[in-house]
Amino acid sequence: MRHPALPWVLPFAVFMLLLAAAPKLGLPPLVDLTLRLAIPALAVLFFSRHLLSVRFVSFLPSVLVGVGVFVLWVAPDLLFHGWRSHWLFQNAIIGTLESTLPPEARSDWLALSLRIARAALLVPIVEELFWRGWLMRWIINPDFEKVPLGTYAHAAFWLTAVLFALEHGSYWEVGFLAGAVYNWWMVRTKSVSDLILAHAVTNACLAAFVLLTGRWEFWM
Repeated sequence: MRHPALPWVLPFAVFMLLLAAAPKLGLPPLVDLTLRLAIPALAVLFFSRHLLSVRFVSFLPSVLVGVGVFVLWVAPDLLFHGWRSHWLFQNAIIGTLESTLPPEARSDWLALSLRIARAALLVPIVEELFWRGWLMRWIINPDFEKVPLGTYAHAAFWLTAVLFALEHGSYWEVGFLAGAVYNWWMVRTKSVSDLILAHAVTNACLAAFVLLTGRWEFWM
């Protein structure tokens, strides 16, 4: 019998495995980008599609939350020159800040399209299923299906925000703020669909920002 956590966790696990392993394979950029998009997407298709819906509790507010998180994400770097070069954000533990998109792919519109699709379509699904669909509930009770979506508990709320921050490396401080906002919105809406929408808007705005400004380091 399939474990009940599988559809919530597997796509994210596959995504993170590829994130760690793919750069070590030395694949051509287009192959790398295609695999990192297609394999997790197939995991969603085969294991998690029944969890997805286009029914939203608060469509426009979710869009606005997504825009707000984008503003939070870029604000420190725009307001304070050299903010991200501080040792708090680049050190032996976190590593150095650099884009995962190689220079030769930055003028290739197919490569850019694959990277945008991954950021704005795939990442919101795999991350929201895992972080706020599963982990926030599992921390409250390992028998997570007994915990309604959006249930608030101090430990679950803040631990999820901290772990979400750690996932984002040199952007950990804005990752923490983003995680807290997304967690709050899950408590308010109790809807994975609304969280996926908000996260997708954030990442789409960030993709547009990267393309318009050439700040490739925002694409980790």
